[in-house]
Amino acid sequence: MLRPVAVDVEVVEVHKILITFNTGEKKVFDVTPYMKGEWYSELLDEEYFKTVRTNGYSVDWENGQDLCPGEIYYCSSSVY
Repeated sequence: MLRPVAVDVEVVEVHKILITFNTGEKKVFDVTPYMKGEWYSELLDEEYFKTVRTNGYSVDWENGQDLCPGEIYYCSSSVY
C-alpha cells in the first residue's frame, strides 16, 4: 500500500497543524521539534507559519521549508 498523501492542512494551535490525508484520515502534527536552524526557525513567526499549504504530497511553506511525507503521516496523532 502506498503511503497516504496530504490533501489539506490547517493550523490548529501554535506550531501544530491538522493534516487531512487522501484516505480521509485527519492527524495533528507538532512542528515544534523541527523549528531549529536559520531556515526552519522562520516557522517560529506565527503569521508565516500560517502560510502552510499542501503540495500534492506533503506540506510546505512559501520559502521552501517542507516536511517529509512519511514523517507527517507516521509521527502525527490521529484525530477521532
